[in-house]
Amino acid sequence: MRTVEVVPPSFPEVEPDVPIEPRAAEQWQVLCGDADHWRVGIFSPAETAREQLEELEQHSCPELFLLLDGRLTLLLGDGDSVRELPLSLGVPVLVTAPHAGFCPDGPHTGRAFVVERDVFRTDYTEIP
Repeated sequence: MRTVEVVPPSFPEVEPDVPIEPRAAEQWQVLCGDADHWRVGIFSPAETAREQLEELEQHSCPELFLLLDGRLTLLLGDGDSVRELPLSLGVPVLVTAPHAGFCPDGPHTGRAFVVERDVFRTDYTEIP
C-alpha cells in the first residue's frame, strides 16, 4: 500500500467570474477550490475495462461524482470483492469506498465532475 497526502495549495488559482477551460484527454484535472474547504475537478480515465485497473484509491474524506458526459464506470471495493457502478448522467454519487474508474467506450470518452476536500490523505491498494 502507498499513501499520498494532499495539502495546500491543492488547486490552481483561476480568474473569478470567467469560464474555466477543461483540458481534453486528461485523467484528472483539478479546476479550482476554496482553501481549507473544497476543490473540484474533472475525472476522465484512460482505462477502458476493469482488467486494466491495477489499484483502488481511498480518500480520508468522501468524494462526490457527477457524470457530465459519455460513459464512466466506477469500480468500488467492498472488503475482498469489487463491484462495478456505471454512473448515470446527472445523478450524483457520494463515494467513500476504495475506488477506480474506466471509460468503456474508449479512453477519456466519459467525464465526471468531482468534489472533494482541499486537504486529505489517499491510500492506494491492489484490487482484490
